[in-house]
Amino acid sequence: MLQSLYIKNYALIDKLSIEFNNGFNIITGETGAGKSIVLGALGLILGQRADLSVLRDKHKKCTVEGSFAVKEYRLEEFFVENELDYDDHTILRREITPAGKSRAFINDTPVNLKTIRELALRLIDIHSQHQNLELGNRLFQLKLIDLVAKNQSLLSNYQKLFYEYTETKAEYSALVSKADQAKKDLDYFQFQFQQLDEAKLKAGEQGELESEQNQLEHAEDIKLTFGQLAEDLDSEEQGILLRLKEHVNRLNKMRDYFPETKELHQRLESCYLELKDLADESLVVAERVEHDPARIQLVAERLDLIYSLQQKFHVATVEELLGVQEDLDQKIGQVASFDEEIARFERLLIEQEAKLKELAAGLTKSRTGVAGTVQQSVVEMLQKLGMPNAVFQLYFELTDQLGVMGNDEVRFLFSANKSAEAQEISKIASGGEMSRLMLALKSLITDSTSLPTIVFDEIDTGISGEIALKMGDILKGISAKMQVINITHLPQIAAKGDHHYQVYKFDEGEKTFTSIRKLENSERVDELAQMLSGDRNSNTARETARELLE
Repeated sequence: MLQSLYIKNYALIDKLSIEFNNGFNIITGETGAGKSIVLGALGLILGQRADLSVLRDKHKKCTVEGSFAVKEYRLEEFFVENELDYDDHTILRREITPAGKSRAFINDTPVNLKTIRELALRLIDIHSQHQNLELGNRLFQLKLIDLVAKNQSLLSNYQKLFYEYTETKAEYSALVSKADQAKKDLDYFQFQFQQLDEAKLKAGEQGELESEQNQLEHAEDIKLTFGQLAEDLDSEEQGILLRLKEHVNRLNKMRDYFPETKELHQRLESCYLELKDLADESLVVAERVEHDPARIQLVAERLDLIYSLQQKFHVATVEELLGVQEDLDQKIGQVASFDEEIARFERLLIEQEAKLKELAAGLTKSRTGVAGTVQQSVVEMLQKLGMPNAVFQLYFELTDQLGVMGNDEVRFLFSANKSAEAQEISKIASGGEMSRLMLALKSLITDSTSLPTIVFDEIDTGISGEIALKMGDILKGISAKMQVINITHLPQIAAKGDHHYQVYKFDEGEKTFTSIRKLENSERVDELAQMLSGDRNSNTARETARELLE
């Protein structure tokens, strides 16, 4: 339950701290006193968004802190899942800085808004007049039925699978689209691949061909150069080798009587041998190299093919062309694999849809199973609230499509009079009837929820007199099961409270502030008298106030 609320620098509130209690807590105050401000501050720790407009002093941060007793509500798993420190007395805090930055904390650990909102929804439910309007919303109606039917686990399993099914459908659609596009591109891919495949490209061949082409184009120069070199070195009449050989022989003859000749002879002989090899190799080159116009044309055509393919595919090397060829081959092969992948997704979708329909059928059975109990309980409650001829019916129908809540649609049909045909609530119920209907449903689901606290914000709108007394009794009954905080303008309901708090305004200098305080018994008489007649000093009103309190 909510044990205490601390608010600082929020709207008209400078600073206030209030402790709440078990049972039935009443909050009253004149119109404009700031009851909605207190509720708005409470909304901050429930994860609602805020902006700089909430700051009373734009130069200071706003802080709202709520302390909750959570020992009996089995929330340890939530704290473990979110890596938070568990404490039986859990503190939720929001801070809004002057720079507009929002920070949230659970037991002093920073969390995001989603996390604090998830925890808050397990701790407190705020019912406002706006929620009365939601009573005509079919999704809201279905959620109420699920609470009564205790479908939380079943619905959670269904929705988990539904989101998986939705994701699978999205992946399937993307795959089909990709496959369709690939099939459209298949002919083009095959044409490109065929061009590259028929070229029979080999890694490194471009460099080899360019080198060969250069040699072929200069074949005559190469042949002439090496032929002349071989002739000059090894000519039978005037060749360098012939003359050099003569000198080698002469030096060899002088070795016996002129020792210095030995080293010179060896060196000259080495030169002779080296030049002999050079002459032989030059002759081989000269004989091998031929001007071959056919080969020149063949090499040129091959290089032209390579260059044109490189230009077409926007690459610079044969290796890159081979990479393009491999990529095209994979794309062509992938078109065939698309059919297998699509078939796999189709089988998965069939399996998921069958399981979804099974879970949806379970939800339908559970929901329709509590319909009679809901109808009877609501009618009985409405009769207690002064509507003896009230009719309340649940009308179910199945939709063709599975949705996030299954394939059920429910309509709340209502009539307050004997002769009137039951129609949808949004079309027929007045404001006061909406309030009573919502209270009847809220009373019904208190047995189906483990929420520690429920806040009613002027649920008594549109009612008065004896009906207000009966509504107070119902709210009092709910407070026996959970903490109830009720904001009201009706003295008949305020008098039923176990604890009474007054929201009020006061002035200090040129500024107006809002605050809240708990009323003692004598102060409650004054407050109720004020609510009854507008005059807290009226003897009649004070006497009536005492009677209401008793």
